[in-house]
Amino acid sequence: MKPIYSGKAKTIYEYDEDKVLIEFRDDITAGNGAKKDVKKGKGYLNALISSELFKILEESGVKTHFIKYIEPNKILAKKVEIIPIEVIVRNIAAGSLCKRYPFKEGQELKEPIVQFDYKNDEYGDPMINEDIAVNLDLATREELKEMREIALKVNDILKKYFDKKGIILVDFKIEIGRCKDGLVVADEISPDTMRLWDKETRDILDKDVFRKDLGDVIAKYKIVAGRLGIIKKEDNYV
Repeated sequence: MKPIYSGKAKTIYEYDEDKVLIEFRDDITAGNGAKKDVKKGKGYLNALISSELFKILEESGVKTHFIKYIEPNKILAKKVEIIPIEVIVRNIAAGSLCKRYPFKEGQELKEPIVQFDYKNDEYGDPMINEDIAVNLDLATREELKEMREIALKVNDILKKYFDKKGIILVDFKIEIGRCKDGLVVADEISPDTMRLWDKETRDILDKDVFRKDLGDVIAKYKIVAGRLGIIKKEDNYV
């Protein structure tokens, strides 16, 4: 299999005409790649968690690119054309939202905020609106409406799911792709792409641990996998 794309933490290989193999590497980055490291077991944990969350979404009627998990750190997925827009959903104010607007860190929002960011490192992944997206030929207005609806449905499903596991879904970003099935959730859904807080203590269980130098980020990812009931004690990938 030949690699067709290599990003900050994943490599995508062509599997056949309709499928790709996504390898989750142990690389971890923050600040658009300004901060980098390698953490043993990260790729395994993100592949495992993403696979479980894709399954949850599929079972709840959300179409994704997921086909199956391949141990230890790969996913077989449908080949899609990724729309270069990160769709972000926020339930609690955190991160850049508090830097740009007068929200207090940890403030519960009256309703979820849906945000579109242009996925482009050269321009620093800026926030965009519908008019900009259409004029850049990133997506049609119909697609943007559907992307918003998909994101809010994902939020509703995962927020309830994590709540049962003692975790608060603070915010997350997803990528959406076009394929023969229409628009599908693609890329990954992991502690790299979400903010997750412990429901009782509000301890951070996501990549913010690495961003803010708050300790062992892999230990936090293992807590998430443990709460989801998908990691085995005998696993030796971490």
